[in-house]
Amino acid sequence: MPLFPYTRAGRQPPAPRRHTPLPWIALIALILGAIALAFAWLAGWIGRERLTAQRFTDTIEATGAAHPGFRRAHSKGVCVGGWFEPSAQAPSLSRARVFAQPRVPVLGRLSIGGGDPHGADGNARVRSIALQLVGDDGQEWRMAMNSFPFFAVPTPEAFFEQTRAQVPDPATGKPDPAKMAAVLAKYPSAQAFRQWARTAPWTDSWANTTFNGINSFWFTNAQGQKRAVRWRWQPQAPVVELDAAARGRVDADFLSHDLQRRLAAGPLRWNLVVSLAGPGDAIDDPSVPWPASRTEVMAGVLSLDRMQSQEQGACGELNFDPLILPDGMRSSDDPVLAARSAIYSQSFNRRERERAAGAPAQPQEATR
Repeated sequence: MPLFPYTRAGRQPPAPRRHTPLPWIALIALILGAIALAFAWLAGWIGRERLTAQRFTDTIEATGAAHPGFRRAHSKGVCVGGWFEPSAQAPSLSRARVFAQPRVPVLGRLSIGGGDPHGADGNARVRSIALQLVGDDGQEWRMAMNSFPFFAVPTPEAFFEQTRAQVPDPATGKPDPAKMAAVLAKYPSAQAFRQWARTAPWTDSWANTTFNGINSFWFTNAQGQKRAVRWRWQPQAPVVELDAAARGRVDADFLSHDLQRRLAAGPLRWNLVVSLAGPGDAIDDPSVPWPASRTEVMAGVLSLDRMQSQEQGACGELNFDPLILPDGMRSSDDPVLAARSAIYSQSFNRRERERAAGAPAQPQEATR
């Protein structure tokens, strides 16, 4: 019996309300369900029509034969090493330590386009370089660049359309020409890219290939000045063209053989040329090239003095994620750049699982 059985109104107070845990249990279940749903969404387990890194990588894999343990794109290449020396003008662009210290160690990879680790070098229209520069402050600058001067399409969705058009038709074993024709009709930049592929000269070496950073980034210097930039590695080696007849005569691994021969005579060098955006230049669309008249700064020199096969070199264990940047650099809002980063990560995780499961050892010449 309560100590005070009556209220001022003369009535006995109601019995204490019984508390039930059911609302709290329901709330906890709702939170856990939302977390699980978000995880499934991010992992690509639901919303299959949504474009995810998993779905994109699946489509890349479907364009050709499976090669467990290899990168899904640019499957063939070699590891390289050397250093970068910034120019006196480089600190005016960015406060990144790699632009201030005298010499920066470099680990990298030279490769060719395509998903075949045994492909013939003479058939690969695209060549690539991927680099990791590590400053003495421990910060990294990673990049993945190609020989083409602009991207074929403006968005990840368009890139997915283009990739899906390259998947072989089960009935013929070849891609459906009508699907690629539809992509070309829809995206003028894809037509321009095809024209570049048909008419641009082929060089006879990785050493005299220009590698372009087709995405835009923001550099900020010590004074707080911010600029939108793109960069390229311009070779110091003289350009020698390789015509169609010569490409038909070279051996399947001529690029790595040529690189080995050249390195025996001394380091190979490229100038880092940074282009500064002008008014109206496309910052978030890699399919639109900048005018050649834009201000350019020679920001330093890359020297490569050694090479290794992928199974021996450290580059095979590295994801050259273009969003790994030091202080003083940051990515633009280019959605293709973000998509590349996500797909690289997905590819890296898959091949690491395959290697852990006992994927075949990589041949001497097949490395990125």
